[in-house]
Amino acid sequence: MNIQHQLFINGEFVDAQDGNTIEVLNPYDNSILARVAEAREADIDRAVAAAKAAFPAWRDKAAMDRGLLLLKLADAIEADRDNLARLESMDTGHPIRDCLNLDVPRTAVTYRYFGGMADKHLGSVVPVEQGFLNYVTREPIGVVGQIVPWNFPLMFTSWKLGPALAAGNTVVMKPSEITPLSSLRIAELAREVGFPAGVINIVPGYGHTAGAHLSTHPDVNKISFTGSTVIGRKIVEASAGNLKRVQLELGGKGANIVFEDANIPAAVGGSAFAIFHNQGQACIAGSRLILHESIADEFIERFIALAESIKQGDPLDPETEMGPLTSKLHQERVLAYTQVAREEGGEVLTGGEVPKGLEQGCFVLPTIVRADPSSRVCNEEVFGPFVSVSTFKDEQEVLDIANGTEYGLGGGLWTNDLQRAHRVAKHMRAGMVWINCYKRVNPGSPFGGVGQSGYGREMGFEAMNDYTEAKSVWVNVDAQIPPFYKR
Repeated sequence: MNIQHQLFINGEFVDAQDGNTIEVLNPYDNSILARVAEAREADIDRAVAAAKAAFPAWRDKAAMDRGLLLLKLADAIEADRDNLARLESMDTGHPIRDCLNLDVPRTAVTYRYFGGMADKHLGSVVPVEQGFLNYVTREPIGVVGQIVPWNFPLMFTSWKLGPALAAGNTVVMKPSEITPLSSLRIAELAREVGFPAGVINIVPGYGHTAGAHLSTHPDVNKISFTGSTVIGRKIVEASAGNLKRVQLELGGKGANIVFEDANIPAAVGGSAFAIFHNQGQACIAGSRLILHESIADEFIERFIALAESIKQGDPLDPETEMGPLTSKLHQERVLAYTQVAREEGGEVLTGGEVPKGLEQGCFVLPTIVRADPSSRVCNEEVFGPFVSVSTFKDEQEVLDIANGTEYGLGGGLWTNDLQRAHRVAKHMRAGMVWINCYKRVNPGSPFGGVGQSGYGREMGFEAMNDYTEAKSVWVNVDAQIPPFYKR
């Protein structure tokens, strides 16, 4: 497999100016996959300059033509499906079955959605006083900096590039230094389908150098960041220099509520997907399982049995259901929370260890911990295959528990009571709520949170609004000039 290892700036793959590189590891066995050029301040300056120079022509390009390029990119991604899936699986540890059936198709669908939206993002006419016409247009912001996390690197290229490019912006994207390979492959495909030089720039690098410089750069008009709440706060501070727009999709601690009348087998399966898909490395993971006390014992018994049946192993094996975590450092962090749970009086029901025979990789067994809702493991984002379980007596108590963390990204509930479903969804403090399902996403549906989970939205018309500025235009079509202005 040909693995691209250079920066992508102004339509060309180039070495970093100082020649530094980053080792990209395979989390299955910690072998070296590639050495990728490391972008630093000078490289970010080059990429921003290229994006700034390309912006006027891209902004003025017919929206339909911008959309057609995104549609061509979607087609190219589907044609490159096997290669992209294998690359993503090796780089991230995602099971190949998920890369083939979820990551690659979702990526193509999102580019296709925003390709179709490019010429359908409408302005408006505002009713104002007699004799005047007032209309509002949406104009691109300019150069956008995008910082992409390591957990879904391929999919996030489409979530961020799709609406930004459709709206007429140019982009400098910094993928994570841990998982940059699929983003660089997207750059290759974008060049092949005809994106003009400078419109897309991909610059892998570390957050404290490349990311920090991108966040403070005076020629960057917006930063879109997905990652931790701690870094999100730093980006807000960094944006003050030129008052750039900021969009943040940050941490989460999803409450997953199971009421006494729920379909238990469906809730068990859905709750397992909510926390164990992608090894729990998802900001919207259902990491707090809150069970009605009357069904808790039955549910936990079934849930433990399912968790212990999950097949872990080589991500490239089609039979593997759960791969390794994406890095050794993160594996150690997740494992440390098992000890935290025990110190706080929690009970480890299953997991909390490295699976036997897979010690060479970054694996963690599916872990279920029974804990008090006030404990650290129920309030801090673990970001792994680690779920806390607690119980409740009534609706008000479970809402208090669900809304009891600083986060507000996603949450879910399982019930056959239609009125209760809507009532609880209304009162859950979250940007997204799933009823009798979990972790459903679609490019037409806005994705984002409240509170310490950030602000702004990915996807849907909300994303297009976040990548544009409203301009109000007034026209005097039949109004009399006020007497005191006449001469």
